Amino acid sequence: MVKNILMVVTNHTDMHEGRQTGIWLSEFAEAYLGFTSEGYKVTVASPLGGRGPIDPGSVDEHTPQEILDASTHLENTLKLQDVTSSNFDAIFLPGGHGTMFDLPKNAKLQELLRDFYESGKIVAAVCHGPAGLVGATLSNGQPLVAGKRVNAFTDREEADTGLGVSLPFLLEAKLRELGAIFVAAPNWSEHYEVDGNLITGQNPQSTLAVTRAVIEKLSNR
Repeated sequence: MVKNILMVVTNHTDMHEGRQTGIWLSEFAEAYLGFTSEGYKVTVASPLGGRGPIDPGSVDEHTPQEILDASTHLENTLKLQDVTSSNFDAIFLPGGHGTMFDLPKNAKLQELLRDFYESGKIVAAVCHGPAGLVGATLSNGQPLVAGKRVNAFTDREEADTGLGVSLPFLLEAKLRELGAIFVAAPNWSEHYEVDGNLITGQNPQSTLAVTRAVIEKLSNR
């Protein structure tokens, strides 16, 4: 049976005057390419559907061509409202600062995350992607991340970017506030956490590790 992955990306583009944001391209592309190389079918969705914007800071003259080419899969994303969890084996949330603005309060995403998690399916996110987990609750009303070992872009890393003041909240602090057991590694080092079917990674450097962890779990099913 072919495995089906739902990747959910941001539509948000404006951080502050003169600063555009969106999806961190390598986090999307490395995961997309990793899944499709296993023969998985990947569906890309976003809150509004249509084009998924790329953070300009995630692309430069050193960006590999295969990463650039993967951006074509962001041109016409499905609208989240038209997606059901029953068609998929895992959900994956790549990051980019845009996720901090439109994913946390998206009711459809919260519903999907609950359905995936409570059905025993894999929920995975990397860097700022775990912002999508912030509003997700289980059927008992508890935050999905409460009591779980998680990882995401750290407050120290955000301090390095200098962009924290432009964000609605700091991701590590918010996850801790929700009762998550946040496990941080040194800035910009590859790190991920697996707690049951919840897989989270710290930063762009952790995308491949999270992708491999999802593939490993799916290969055993």
